[in-house]
Amino acid sequence: MPGAIYAEGLVKTFGDVRALDGVDLDVPEGTVLGLLGPNGAGKTTAVRCLTTLLTPDSGKAVVAGIDVLKQPNEVRRSIGLSGQFAAVDEYLTGRENLQMVGQLYQMKAKEAKVRAGELLDRFNLADAADRPSKTYSGGMRRRLDLAAALVVSPPVMFMDEPTTGLDPRNRQALWEVIQELVSGGTTLLLTTQYLEEADHLAHDICVVDHGRVIARGTSDQLKAQTGGERVEVVVHDRDRIPAASEVLRGFGKGEVAVAEHTRKLTVPVTGGAKLLAEVIRELDARGIEIDDIGLRRPTLDDVFISLTGHVAEQADEGQEEDADAAPRQERTKEADK
Repeated sequence: MPGAIYAEGLVKTFGDVRALDGVDLDVPEGTVLGLLGPNGAGKTTAVRCLTTLLTPDSGKAVVAGIDVLKQPNEVRRSIGLSGQFAAVDEYLTGRENLQMVGQLYQMKAKEAKVRAGELLDRFNLADAADRPSKTYSGGMRRRLDLAAALVVSPPVMFMDEPTTGLDPRNRQALWEVIQELVSGGTTLLLTTQYLEEADHLAHDICVVDHGRVIARGTSDQLKAQTGGERVEVVVHDRDRIPAASEVLRGFGKGEVAVAEHTRKLTVPVTGGAKLLAEVIRELDARGIEIDDIGLRRPTLDDVFISLTGHVAEQADEGQEEDADAAPRQERTKEADK
């Protein structure tokens, strides 16, 4: 059975830009899928297709058991969406914004008021609850938008780079909210360029580049593809690099990489902390003084670099994907006519 979020062969083009080129996704109920990729990879376009904001050129999409193309209104009733931009009414107060969302979802006025109060407390906005949201900082608006997406506790959530623009304290608070939601059965598709965020929250990860899924798996599975563990040694005396290299070759499972200017030697290994202790003993026995030594496991940064060829780019607050520029340009042209 397909998961709570399912896509097969999604294709979406904007003129000559192929934003999605046959994307397949399957997110089991009650789990988090992290969608990673550089700017312009197609992450936001995928979210917009799955949430009925865009119609794919071809392919299939099912959300909460509902066909996205055939029953878009039913899909909208079953999802929450927090996009890259804070979609709040700046002339309403924070409280009024949340109450309005609740009533749009046909909550009773009293119920909407209670829910608004709960979310204002949860997102540290209670002190500003009765101020017009146009007086809020960018980070406060972002938090208000996230709160609005959670008013009705939908079974399926889409969060498109939700923590962009948040300070570390508020980012951590949102992580806790997400974990609470998922433990309660909510299914979440999360796009992010904070690799630590995907590592911390996502049960599975899809890496997208040029409109295609180029890798998928758990964080540990993706890291394992990057080459496993490595021992890194920084010797105190540059003249001892050859002797240290000989020691590492005896323990390693590949070539020893040497960075002369930093006096760092790196070698792939298997054996974990036990092997590291043996390396330290052998270096000491040979009288090789070291400034630093450690066992390094691949990070999602390493995975990202190996798969896409460059580091993850942190988007500016509110920045959209390059692949989505085409529809914005078309709307601008129409407005100018």
